[in-house]
Amino acid sequence: MPTYEYACTECGEHIEVVQSMSDASLSTCAICGGRLRKVFSPIGIVFKGSGFYRTDSRGKTTRTEPAADKRDKKPAAETTSSEKAAPKPKAAEKSA
Repeated sequence: MPTYEYACTECGEHIEVVQSMSDASLSTCAICGGRLRKVFSPIGIVFKGSGFYRTDSRGKTTRTEPAADKRDKKPAAETTSSEKAAPKPKAAEKSA
């Protein structure tokens, strides 16, 4: 059975009552006799397991083009020492 929270509009007292969903709401405060109102608050939800997040239904990569570019490039560890030592050609300099 759910727990409902009520607040008195006169004295401000908060009470929690375990009621069936079919029971009538409380209307008078037991302390001062004032009018009660239900207090609504957000519920706590915990998502456990797979299937709750948007990334759960996707494959390993979401974009095909960038993933293909990464396969074509050599990782830094695979480059040889001669490739590292060789100077890169400079752009043609303008002659004055």
